[in-house]
Formats: sequence, C-alpha cells, structure tokens
Amino acid sequence: MNTSLNKTCKLRTDRIFKNYEGMPILDNVSIELYENEFVSVLGPSGCGKSTLFNIISGLDTPESGTYYIDGEESAGKLGKVSYMHQKDLLLPWKRIIDNLAMPLVIKGTPKKEAREEAAKYLGTFGLEGFGDKYPNQLSGGMRQRAALLRAYLFSRNIMLLDEPFGALDAITRSKIHYWLLNVVKKLNTSILFITHDIEEAILLSDRIYVLSERPARVKDEIKVEFEGGRNKDIITSPEFNQIKKRIMDNL
Repeated sequence: MNTSLNKTCKLRTDRIFKNYEGMPILDNVSIELYENEFVSVLGPSGCGKSTLFNIISGLDTPESGTYYIDGEESAGKLGKVSYMHQKDLLLPWKRIIDNLAMPLVIKGTPKKEAREEAAKYLGTFGLEGFGDKYPNQLSGGMRQRAALLRAYLFSRNIMLLDEPFGALDAITRSKIHYWLLNVVKKLNTSILFITHDIEEAILLSDRIYVLSERPARVKDEIKVEFEGGRNKDIITSPEFNQIKKRIMDNL
C-alpha cells in the first residue's frame, strides 16, 4: 500500500529473509519509509525487529532479499543511516558536546568545527547550557535527547531508533514523546522506529507496520491520522482506540 505517492521513498526493504542458526527470523519483510516520515515497526518482543534494523544499518546481511536507500541498493553498506539503541551509549569520560561531536569527527571534521556544529542544535534538543556537563550529570531523559542528537548528526537523512525510550520511567517517557513530536517538525529527517508499545507507536507515527511473532512477517500496515493534530487528548479519542484495537487484533 503506497500511502505517500507525492513523496520520495528514502528506504525500501524488498522481501528480506533471515535465518539465525537455522531458525527463521525474518520472513520476506518488505517495508517503505518516505521523506520526512515517522514510521513505527511494531511487534512482539523477540520477533526480529532489531535484526531487521541490523540488516538495514549494514551490520548484518540477509539470506535473501535486499534494501534500497534513496533508490540505491545498499545491502551490507555501513554509514548510510544513523542507528540509536535503547541505551544512550554516551561515553562517560567525555563532555556532552564532545559526545555529540564524535560522529562529525569520525567523518573527518576538525574537533573545533564539529563542536560548533553540534552546539547549534543544543537548544532544539533541550540541552542548551549542558554542553560542558558529563553524562552522569544529566537526567535519563536528557541523556536520551543527547543520544538522539548524536544520531541525527551522524546521518540526518535516515534515523533508525530501536526502542530508545524503553528504559525511561513512565512520566519521563510521556514527556519525551510530546517533545519528540515537536522536534521532528524542525528536522529534515526520516525516522524508522522500533517499539512493542502500541500507544507509543500510535502517538508518534505517520504509519505503523505490525509484525507477527517470529519469523516476522508484515501482518498489517496502518496509516495514522488525527483531525486537529496530536496532543494529550488524542490518546482517549475514538480514532486512537480504533487503531489500537486494529493493532491488538493483529498481535
């Protein structure tokens, strides 16, 4: 189902099949991500979502099938997308600004210029005034925002987010959801998001792919639209609950 006829396809997987030690993990998984789109991949724990991300990021290869980034076959190629895991993975001995600058330095940008470029986004990501702090001086939510900014600086084209808020407490997680809804409007990026939280997927996504138990197959593709935009009231709306029921019927 092509829901974005007037947009450029940034990422497309084509019948990805993957085994692990003789056990099927992914069974002909085909998904699409369009420019400036937020798409969630939702499925039970252990169904193969992270394996799919490892393949897209070039860290793993499929038995069959391939994927395309900006129309170019990219299987096995590293550095085409950014990848943020559940843990923030910030280096504790480096200041936040130096953690953020790392992707740019790795790509060859001089340290001073890399820090200056990273500093431009501190305000957007709610980190203004914290560039000289160390990770242990930040709250869990702030560390996740820093990790998200670091991923964005690595690749502003396509971001893979693998349950990045799963370790946060419920209140912090709710706050960061609404923060993320606002910040993605300012970023020229396309996001593929892994979660097994149904409400999180509905709140954040333009579209949702629902995967089956392992081996993962695409069971449903859902376009998420709300009249009047997204706010705290939508989670009790009839539209929200209809989508939630549709997802639960597929899991």
